[in-house]
Amino acid sequence: MVVALVVVIADQATKWSIVEWVPLYDRIPLNSFINLTHQKNTGAAFSFLADAGGWQRWFFVVLATGVSIVITVWIWRIRVERQAVLTAGLALVLGGAVGNLIDRVRYGHVTDFIQVWFGDWAFPSFNVADAGISVGAALLIIDALFFSGRKSS
Repeated sequence: MVVALVVVIADQATKWSIVEWVPLYDRIPLNSFINLTHQKNTGAAFSFLADAGGWQRWFFVVLATGVSIVITVWIWRIRVERQAVLTAGLALVLGGAVGNLIDRVRYGHVTDFIQVWFGDWAFPSFNVADAGISVGAALLIIDALFFSGRKSS
């Protein structure tokens, strides 16, 4: 749960900094392939449902709340089983879900600010919460492929 809390704090602190110091839609190049930017995303990943008319805000609030409850219960149930990869993955996903949930409830959108470019191609902008969810999901896949369900010899 400490990992989830660290993700939430880092996510909210970085989003606050971007909102305070970077005007909406401005870009600050950090190097040849990473920009800091300030964008509002009312949708989900890759701005999915961003133009849906407003109902998506509460849909994503309910979805993130439900997922967060399930993950919290799951972490609680496996807390003594020493499943480090699974627990870390769940904690990162939980922290990311809560970080973005706070934005949706407070502002009706999520603040995205990391933009990665490869030549003329740009990856959709994201934030610390999104990174936590992505790394957590990768850890869950790694756990499912290599650790969970395997007996120690």
